[in-house]
Amino acid sequence: MARTPDARETGTTLVGSEDTALSLDPNAAPLLRKATSEIDEKPVTRAQQITTGVFVFVPMLALLAAIPFAWGWGLGWHDIVIGAVFYWVSGLGITVGYHRYFTHSSFKAKTPLRVALAIAGSMAMQGPVVTWVADHRRHHKYSDKEGDPHSPWRYGDDAKALAKGLIWAHTLWLFDPNQTSQEKFTPDLLADRNIRRVDALFPAIVAFTLLGPAVIGGLWTSTGVWSWHGAIEAFFWAGLVRVTLLHHVTWSINSICHTWGNTDWQSRDRSVNVAWLAIASFGESWHNLHHADPTCARHGALKGQIDQSARVIQWFEKLGWAYDVRWPDEARLNAKRTAEAAAKSMGSMTKRNETTAKPVNRADKAAA
Repeated sequence: MARTPDARETGTTLVGSEDTALSLDPNAAPLLRKATSEIDEKPVTRAQQITTGVFVFVPMLALLAAIPFAWGWGLGWHDIVIGAVFYWVSGLGITVGYHRYFTHSSFKAKTPLRVALAIAGSMAMQGPVVTWVADHRRHHKYSDKEGDPHSPWRYGDDAKALAKGLIWAHTLWLFDPNQTSQEKFTPDLLADRNIRRVDALFPAIVAFTLLGPAVIGGLWTSTGVWSWHGAIEAFFWAGLVRVTLLHHVTWSINSICHTWGNTDWQSRDRSVNVAWLAIASFGESWHNLHHADPTCARHGALKGQIDQSARVIQWFEKLGWAYDVRWPDEARLNAKRTAEAAAKSMGSMTKRNETTAKPVNRADKAAA
């Protein structure tokens, strides 16, 4: 079996230092796009932007219509079950698959799991796997600095600039005509025949993720052969509403988790932890640790930080489907821990060490 390149080989490690961080002076020039070699020579076409708009705004309209729809049409327990299952599969496809595996090589996977994760992530309707990973690797290379495709600090840090930046980081960056170069950021995925096939099948997977719930709902709720009422309900709730909920949870990692929250670890950007998003995001909102140690398989490394994605990776490891998992290392992480978090205990899945580094004191570092 071919070896999967790790994050250091695919350009996902953070670069630069705190001294090279983007100036956030409100009078400074806006955050510009980095080297042209990292941007695809072919800009996004109008047709592609329209397609993106359909993927973004049609499910969003369904979410806005959810309350009156529930009042007038109904929300059955069948819809809740179907929606929860599809949310779980597609959400973990993003967090475990697209993010921790394909982007950061937090673990290695056998081919069937590798393909399954690519398909599951595609079911979230957040773009083909190669496109998603390329954008995210570029984000980590320039996080909250010049070249980051979706930093909320793009326009500065005064109230008006931040409001504009949050909208950009949450949604509008998806319509940027400049595409991240896949040849630059995802050569490993482009060289994988199985992943290229899944990438090409993205439209078919989108059809399945929307129509699959409708088919299940139509069959499950029928007293005979088929129920159109059940099919339409499931399409609305477990298809459109489920997709847009997951969209906004993922986009909140880009926007909110780089703006408001707490920090337990030293990182080169403005990433923060947002506890109230942890369950809905499958542990992705422990974002400060992730940017401090991008290849770590567990983002909620401290005790009490719920991280369902890490638990699923642990299940895969026990089943023999995943291996070489990069679990939190106590000594390495303590070297990045802030003084404010010194009293907090490490959670499970942590590699314990007798000798640990002293936590970093932000005030001491600033004085130095």
